[in-house]
Amino acid sequence: MTEPRPHGSTRPGGRTARTRAAVLAAALEALDTQDFASLTVDLLARRSGVHAATIRRRWRSVEGVISDLLTQHGTAAIPIPDTGDLRQDLHAMARAIADFHTAPRNRRLLEGMVAAASRQQGAEEVLREIFARRLRQVAVLLHRAAERGEVPADTDAEGVIAALGAPFYYRLLITRGPLDDELVSSSAETAYLAAVHGVFRTGSTGSTASTDSTDSTGSPNSPDSPAGTGPTTGTGPAAGTVRNGGRGHRAGDEAARPHRGRG
Repeated sequence: MTEPRPHGSTRPGGRTARTRAAVLAAALEALDTQDFASLTVDLLARRSGVHAATIRRRWRSVEGVISDLLTQHGTAAIPIPDTGDLRQDLHAMARAIADFHTAPRNRRLLEGMVAAASRQQGAEEVLREIFARRLRQVAVLLHRAAERGEVPADTDAEGVIAALGAPFYYRLLITRGPLDDELVSSSAETAYLAAVHGVFRTGSTGSTASTDSTDSTGSPNSPDSPAGTGPTTGTGPAAGTVRNGGRGHRAGDEAARPHRGRG
């Protein structure tokens, strides 16, 4: 899929690049102290030293500038953990999401982008693609977990990550509350337990894991596997045993219930 090209980015160097850098820096600095509603093209022109007519020609509006800014400074700045344990990874990821959006400029950037998306189709496409790409990137946490035998192989990796992040964006954009320690803990633990209990199983013959982690005999229950259980294989209701905080858990017992697909 071809990603939408941000306004003002048609040439990689020269005056266009300097203009883009100046305007985006001005917008990011303004968001330190002002919300999206107070941003204007004239304000960005004064802060950046770029003529207002140039900003309007290249970005058309403040919404265009914010769309471009999010492509450069979006949630990709949040590190993806790799602790070797899914529960710890999800808790670390939840903490990183909270810390990122606690910064006023990042919180206002998200608010501005959502507002822009409600007005402009181009901004809506940018927002959708940025978050879809981010889900694909962070889904590696579940790919690794499946390889270690912590979750069923047919786990919807992006669905788990979406479930992890959703409480934060609900708090940020709807209830307008703080991203506190309780939210970090509950969102991570809920996503983890749902994943290991098979709530996000798809029934697909494909695997969440990128490689097949079996021993030389082909058995998924090698004693060298994590917790002695090995990765889950197969897609039927009785497939495999997954590790749950060091306790064996039959994933198939939970898989018997209907799976709630992604919306």
